[in-house]
Amino acid sequence: MAEQDIIPDPPEGFVASGSRGPFSSHNGPYFHRAQPGELTEQAFYALPRHANGLGLVHGGMLTAFLDGLMGAAVYRSVRQTAVTIHLSVDFLHMARVGEWVMGEAKVTRATRDVAFVEARAHANGVDVVRGSGVFKLMRRHG
Repeated sequence: MAEQDIIPDPPEGFVASGSRGPFSSHNGPYFHRAQPGELTEQAFYALPRHANGLGLVHGGMLTAFLDGLMGAAVYRSVRQTAVTIHLSVDFLHMARVGEWVMGEAKVTRATRDVAFVEARAHANGVDVVRGSGVFKLMRRHG
């Protein structure tokens, strides 16, 4: 691992997350806080590979993080896998390489077929992005 890819210890209460599929594994690593409650909390440490040419965390990285965070919130809330059918993201501020990006999400409503989620991510106590999503609940066939 190159020196620039060294990740410091995660914030207190956060532990490394297991694999969430090839895309997320490639873009991670991700961390989560394992605690009961309505909020799902995750984080990542911004590495140079997460940045655009200005040294800011790329909007695509922030969007992918928020999408995965909201999907995790759906699973945690309704215990069903879900896929994104609508995603809205507002970019509020910048996150930089070398910062922890912290996110939280919660399901605001779930029906038999879909779940509605709200989320935000922040770095150094400043909101970077906020978003909302609608997720299709997947049922097992068989």
